[in-house]
Amino acid sequence: MATTIKTEIDADGIALLTIDVPNQSMNVLTPDFFADLEEAIGKIAGDDAIKGAVICSGKTSGFMAGMDLKYLINMLREATAGGPDGTDMAALFERVFTLNALLRKLETNGKPVAVAIEGTCMGGGLELALACHHRVLTNDPKVTIGLPEILIGLFPGGGGSQRLPRLIGIQGALMYMLQGKSWRPAEALGMKVVDELAEPGQTVAAAKAWVKANPGAGTQPWDVKGFKVPGGSGQFNPGFIQVMMAATVMTTKTTQRNIHAPHALLSAVYEGIQLPMDKAVRVESKYFAKVVADPQAGNMVRTLFVSKQAAERGARRPAGVEKAPTRKLAMLGAGMMGAGIANVAAQAGIEVVLLDRDQASADKGKAHAAEQMQKRIGRGMTPEKMAETLARITPVTDVEALRGCDFVIEAVFEAADVKAEITKRVEAVLGPDVIFGSNTSTLPITSLAGAWSKPENFVGIHFFSPVERMALVEIILGKQTGDRAVAKALDFVAQIRKTPIVVNDSRGFYTSRCFGTYVQEGTQMLAEGVGAALIENMGKQLGMPVGPLAVSDEVSIELGHKVTLATKAALGDAYKASLADDVAAHMVGIGRLGRKNGKGYYDYPADGKKLLWPGLGGEYPLAINQPMPEDVRERLLYRQLVECARCFAEGVLVTPQDGDLGAIFGWGFAPYTGGPFSAIDTIGPTNVVATLDRLAQQHGDRFAPPQQLRDMAASGGLYYVMTATKAA
Repeated sequence: MATTIKTEIDADGIALLTIDVPNQSMNVLTPDFFADLEEAIGKIAGDDAIKGAVICSGKTSGFMAGMDLKYLINMLREATAGGPDGTDMAALFERVFTLNALLRKLETNGKPVAVAIEGTCMGGGLELALACHHRVLTNDPKVTIGLPEILIGLFPGGGGSQRLPRLIGIQGALMYMLQGKSWRPAEALGMKVVDELAEPGQTVAAAKAWVKANPGAGTQPWDVKGFKVPGGSGQFNPGFIQVMMAATVMTTKTTQRNIHAPHALLSAVYEGIQLPMDKAVRVESKYFAKVVADPQAGNMVRTLFVSKQAAERGARRPAGVEKAPTRKLAMLGAGMMGAGIANVAAQAGIEVVLLDRDQASADKGKAHAAEQMQKRIGRGMTPEKMAETLARITPVTDVEALRGCDFVIEAVFEAADVKAEITKRVEAVLGPDVIFGSNTSTLPITSLAGAWSKPENFVGIHFFSPVERMALVEIILGKQTGDRAVAKALDFVAQIRKTPIVVNDSRGFYTSRCFGTYVQEGTQMLAEGVGAALIENMGKQLGMPVGPLAVSDEVSIELGHKVTLATKAALGDAYKASLADDVAAHMVGIGRLGRKNGKGYYDYPADGKKLLWPGLGGEYPLAINQPMPEDVRERLLYRQLVECARCFAEGVLVTPQDGDLGAIFGWGFAPYTGGPFSAIDTIGPTNVVATLDRLAQQHGDRFAPPQQLRDMAASGGLYYVMTATKAA
């Protein structure tokens, strides 16, 4: 008996297949669904009384989200369990081909099948829709459909890489699949991804009407003799060759060949589009199986999908603490960071009192929010909604105006005395029972909490700039931070739809501390005489968004220098100086502060195209013997890995999931790895320790692995296995 699909046949002989996968908030592809769909297809094809079918969703949450998470994770786990050489590729192929075989049966059953898409339709859900003969989509601008698999290390493996190009042409299909872009209804119709739009609630009626009017439309265009791909295809078609060549070059530039799925997708499209569909989907599954068999896909899916969703659903929220959504936020500081936080909070429906030292500064913060909202007009923002949102932000200069606020976030100047002064002034107005969050990137929360009479109500809440674009928020626990404060901070992060991680207190916490090593190692190499272009290019080739010198310019060389001075003052003799410190001090001394004053390691001419400062060679002459590019890349990678491992060993991090999420979404650590802890597990702690020991011998103790990592190497332990065992 079917448990995921309900079948009803109306008086016109049209079978309505209503998908409602039990115990799921949204429909997903599961083994039970596969079995039920196969049974339904057999019934449609074999019953003469059935003239055609319409597929729809029985859930209000949308049509279908794609593959079931547990099923996908188990598939990835099983695929890589035997290691690269131990995978049974034939068995894996048959498993991943299941959906392709099923959807081929659907589209060749001989009778017309339409799909009524109400709400979101993503991944495997859209691949199911593409296998239908007619697609009706709800005309709701909030709805999106798409094939986003590339974003988590996979590619459309249920026929999407073959059907989409045959529908809309290879160039358009590749553009959307390689970027994981989605369509809104009007765009989907214009590009012929769907055939018809209907008003919400009317998609089933429209789909049935089409089936009734087209009883002989049970054949896909690509199964008709003489079918031609829109825009052309084939090895002798100039347009096709040009598109594939350009796509390959652009993809290689974007991925640096670090991410495997985009290149597998290109191969699947290139080969498959020249074959009949039955062979094309087998080609697709061949490449999909190769991607699945690689640990990279499992690492990316785990971090970018599983761990991210778990964090956003409150995986680290203390149990037993009542939900405490923020209704009125006291935002202290209206600079770029404070204004950004005020903006996202107001857009989440929260009243914001934006405090700064003078009215002009406070008003400037609100103006920043208005400027950011204006950019979104026509992209989910309307003039009316903008006016309503801006009305929630009240710029003030008097702390008395904060009365009635139920959460405080401080983002004033990064100096302990300045933060302490405003903290005490706010407590005098709101009282110590209100939760106070400090947005600091380096100052220890435990010491900052000393200015609040109830340190259990004080928590770190570290945002990243620009707030509007950066998804991560780092929640930092001081030594006395209580569960209520943690829960309040996490509830606020959920309200503004960001991704949280939770870490323990430490100078620089997790993200700033580990991110800093990337910049420092690049600067250290510059001081040693390594070419700046080599350093920068290897950083990008590693998979980082930009090179370490460019990052230093962006965040400000001067700011980094000030943080170093503050750290030296706090640690005294315990501070370990480096050549990188000297470089930053020298650059500040000669007035090259970074992008903010238009000159740093790079020059920033008026035309906006930055270039490495030609004078760098004079300040830091090139060494006669330059390192091999792979050696530079190795240093940039392993300097980050060892610092992340130290954070875990010291208890700054509690879970590798937080470490991987924080690295990728906080400072752009190479996403194809799944994060530093996934990378260490995949490379193998034994290999990582051996490399670190070699680097420590060559370049210094900053590469020395912590004892915990040595112990893991000796015992064969892995971060994710260790934490899973503890949790059990």
